[in-house]
Amino acid sequence: MLAYTFGQVMWSMLVFFCWVLFFWLLFIVFADLFSRHDISGWGKAGWTIFVIVLPFIGILVYLIAEGDGMAERRMKEATADRAQTEAQIQAAVGGGGAAEQISKAKELLDSGAITQAEYDALKAKALAA
Repeated sequence: MLAYTFGQVMWSMLVFFCWVLFFWLLFIVFADLFSRHDISGWGKAGWTIFVIVLPFIGILVYLIAEGDGMAERRMKEATADRAQTEAQIQAAVGGGGAAEQISKAKELLDSGAITQAEYDALKAKALAA
C-alpha cells in the first residue's frame, strides 16, 4: 500500500503545476509566433527550433524579446474583435432613425438574439445619437 506524506503530495502538486505552466507558455509562444506577419518563415522556423531544442531558455528568451510586441498584438486583436462585434450589432439594428433602431433592437430582444442588457445599451445609444 502506498502512503503519501503531506510533503510528497504538495511536491507532486507543485511539479504538476509547473508542467501545466510550461505547456501553457509553450502554446502561448507558438500561437503568437505563428500568428505574426512581421517575420519571415525562416524567422519562425528559427524561433521554433530554438524553443524545441532549448525549451525553457527558448520560451524565456522569446517572452523577454517579444513581450511588448505580444501585448500590442493582443490589444490590436481585441480592438478589432470589438469593432467587428459592434459593426455586426449595428448592421443587425440598422442605420435608420432612433425609433427604427429601437424597434429593431426590440425585435432582436424578443427573438432572443440579444439580452436585456444589450437591448438597453442599444436603446441608449440610439437615443443619444
